[in-house]
Amino acid sequence: MLQSDFLQFLYELSQNNNREWFEKNKKRYEVTVKKPFEELVGELIDRLRIIEPDFQIQAKDCIHRIYRDTRFSADKTPYKSHVSAVFTPRGRQTMHTPGYYLHLEFGNLMLGGGGYFLDKEPLTNVRKAIAQDPEAFRSIVFDKSFSDKYGELKGEKNKVLPAEFKEIAKKEPLIANKQFFFMAELDPEICLQPDLADFIVDYFKAGKALNEFLRKSIGV
Repeated sequence: MLQSDFLQFLYELSQNNNREWFEKNKKRYEVTVKKPFEELVGELIDRLRIIEPDFQIQAKDCIHRIYRDTRFSADKTPYKSHVSAVFTPRGRQTMHTPGYYLHLEFGNLMLGGGGYFLDKEPLTNVRKAIAQDPEAFRSIVFDKSFSDKYGELKGEKNKVLPAEFKEIAKKEPLIANKQFFFMAELDPEICLQPDLADFIVDYFKAGKALNEFLRKSIGV
């Protein structure tokens, strides 16, 4: 169970994003943020293995570092003011495989997943699968459990589609998506409730059918 200082630390970090402040508060970070978040991610992995037996991972495989890579960024703040983790068969090593995502900061809890990083060939394969069976695709993205939790499918769209998909796009405009992901933005105070892991997995379960459709289409 996460404690209130978890969110408080992330807020203070967002207001004091510098190495001097972080070094002074590093022990606090390790005790109130890093370790509890690792325990939560480990708990989520245990629950996810029931519905995703291929997820043979540990918390360290999933959690993103708090240190920012500033080499190619105009923003030179050294730390992220959020914690996050990605859940795929091999964690961060297979981020192109449709999976699940957890992001937590002072003002926001984000739960989601799907296909965010789709290269040209996987994207073409997903579009072919939609074109072959648009009803199966629609039954997933308009399923009540999915729409109740995530609203609608998200993702950038191509303004110009390959010729083979232009006709089907008139019936199923979502085929124009370049990304096929789902995301819910929730009250971060939810993370303080004792059944947090169950709450998160319930959200992930609502996205499982879409992940399966995408993985099968891509061949992973």
